Amino acid sequence: MLTVLAAIVLFGVLITVHELGHFLAAKATGMLVTEFSVGFGPLLYQRQVGETLYSLRIIPFGGYNRIAGMEPGEEDLPRGFGSRPLWARMITILAGPFMNFLLPVVIFFGMYALSGIDIPVDQPIVGSTMAGYPAEQAGVVPGDRIVSINGVKLTQWKEISEQVQASGPVPSKLVVERGGKVQNLTLKPQYESETNRYLIGITPKLNHKDLGLVQSASTAVKAVSRITVGMLQGIKLMVTRKVSAELSGPIGVAQMAGDVAAQGAIPYLGFMAFLSINLAVLNLLPIPALDGGQFLVLVVEGLRGKPLAPRAKGIIQMIGVGCILFLTIYATLHDLIH
Repeated sequence: MLTVLAAIVLFGVLITVHELGHFLAAKATGMLVTEFSVGFGPLLYQRQVGETLYSLRIIPFGGYNRIAGMEPGEEDLPRGFGSRPLWARMITILAGPFMNFLLPVVIFFGMYALSGIDIPVDQPIVGSTMAGYPAEQAGVVPGDRIVSINGVKLTQWKEISEQVQASGPVPSKLVVERGGKVQNLTLKPQYESETNRYLIGITPKLNHKDLGLVQSASTAVKAVSRITVGMLQGIKLMVTRKVSAELSGPIGVAQMAGDVAAQGAIPYLGFMAFLSINLAVLNLLPIPALDGGQFLVLVVEGLRGKPLAPRAKGIIQMIGVGCILFLTIYATLHDLIH
C-alpha cells in the first residue's frame, strides 16, 4: 500500500509540475490554453476560469494541458502555438524541464534551511563502512583515520580512492589510527563492473552545519547543478559503452519510491528531487517527441526561416514516440525480470 501511495504522489507531482511549467509559459506568452488538468481519465471536478478549463481527473499519475495549435490541422490558429513568435515557442517548450529543475531546488532549500547539511571532512577519517565490503571484513570501523595505504601517507580523503585504484586487485596494506593506537590491516579491493572502479566500502566522516536562508538557497542550486552534471556524465559513459546501461521503468521506480518512503519523509523528498532532475535531463535530450527534440525542431525552423512541413513533423514525431515506447517496454521488462 505504501509503495502504491508513494508512487502515485511521486509521478503525480513530477508530471504535474512539468506540465505547469508549459502552462505558465504558454499563458505568459499569449497562447490560448483551453484546458489544464491534474490527473487523467474520467472527470472528477472542473471549473471554467476565463478561456481555460481547470479539471481534476480520477487517475492521479500526472496531468496535462491543451495548448491551441499543437494538434495537426491547428497550426494557423490566431493564438495557437504555431502562430506565436519563435522565442515564445522555445520558452514554452523549455519551461517544463525548467520546472523540474526548480522543484528540487525548492526541496533542497527547505531541507537545508530546516535541518542544515552534513559536510564530508577532507581528512581520511572513516564515517561508516558498507556491510560485506573489504573494509568491514578487514576490521575497519567508523572513526578510524587511515594513515597510509601501501606505504603512501594520506592527508586528504580523495587520496584513499587514488591509492585503491592504483592498487587494483592486489591486496592493500592499511595503517589506521584508532584511539591513539596504530593498527595494521590488509584488504583486497572489490571490483565493481558498473562503475569500472575498485572499492573498499567506506564513506567519509561528516560534520553537521546549520545554514542561513541565503546559504541554503545557494547550496540547493549547487546540489542540483552537481547532480545534473553527474547525470550527463553517466549518459556519456553509457553512450560510449564505458558503463552498462541499466534502465528502470515505472515498476522499478515505484518500488524504489516505496522503499525510500519507508525510511521517512526526508529521504522520500530527496528521492523526488533526484528523480525530478532525472526527468528534466532526459526531457532535454534531442529525441523527437521529448521537449529537447521539439526544441531542436524549433532551432532548425529558425535557421531555415520557415517551419518544417507538417508531414515531416509527423514522421519525426512518430519516430520519437516509437523510440520512447521501445525504451519504456524494455525498462518495464527489465523491472519484471529483476
